[in-house]
Amino acid sequence: MSTALAARGLGMRYGRRWALSDCTLTIPERTITGLVGPNGAGKTTLLNLAVGLLQPTTGAIEVLGAPPAGSSGQLARVGYVAQDTPVYSSLTVADHLRLGAKMNPGWDAAAAVSRIERLGLDPRQKAGKLSGGQRAQLALTLAIAKRPEVLILDEPVASLDPLARREFLRALMEAAAEHELTVLLSSHLVADLERICDYLVVLDAGRVQLSGEVEQLLDTHHLVTGPRRDPADLPPDWDLITASHTDRQSTLTINTDFAPADPAWTVGTLSLEDLVLAYMSRAADPVATTTTTVGAMR
Repeated sequence: MSTALAARGLGMRYGRRWALSDCTLTIPERTITGLVGPNGAGKTTLLNLAVGLLQPTTGAIEVLGAPPAGSSGQLARVGYVAQDTPVYSSLTVADHLRLGAKMNPGWDAAAAVSRIERLGLDPRQKAGKLSGGQRAQLALTLAIAKRPEVLILDEPVASLDPLARREFLRALMEAAAEHELTVLLSSHLVADLERICDYLVVLDAGRVQLSGEVEQLLDTHHLVTGPRRDPADLPPDWDLITASHTDRQSTLTINTDFAPADPAWTVGTLSLEDLVLAYMSRAADPVATTTTTVGAMR
């Protein structure tokens, strides 16, 4: 599968603080990728680098095989919805569509109008009078009608109520399927990402902690419980992610190709949120700095 985004040794420094450090990452084309991590992890910085709003301090990043914002043609291949789904409050819905047509040479006016009609948005309504969900849908319409190959969204549903969030994500999935888009979506709402994403990137402390296909990640990570064990005595093929202990019992999150067959261990399943939290917990431990990549190439 071709690569939509590739970062090599990517670093971004603000003054003395590194928002990203030695960030190496590959995202395949035609995937919906969830980018997750705590506040301050570097998610927005990574997305701003991917769309050319920032230039890296170190390393390199390419989108569709070229530097971001390297040319007008490259800009046309990438759509972007920033945090808070920004629209112009004083402009009507129709004004936004006209502005989109003037700014984007590949603008699909018919698709934009059709989508606005399906959403039930009044073209005469000013954006400032729309609900949060309607503004988000308008911003998504503008990004899709640009006809990008890669669509990047930074926390677009964070402020939406559950119903508006579900409708937005459903529309995003439909657009990705219809237009064969690659989507990179950052969010704190892992449960939402689990429903729509087939690829995952966990970013913490400015570094990629985990990346890979969601299905394969869940297949190769296990929650095991058994008699208390010293981590140093675990099987060599177990990559220990997190561990908690009582006087008699150990509960471990491990990465291994096959679930343990030892009857002394009880094997449980992990949700995507469990997996994300495990890697974020490990990132908080300064001793654990390993990056695990699973299924990066198909």
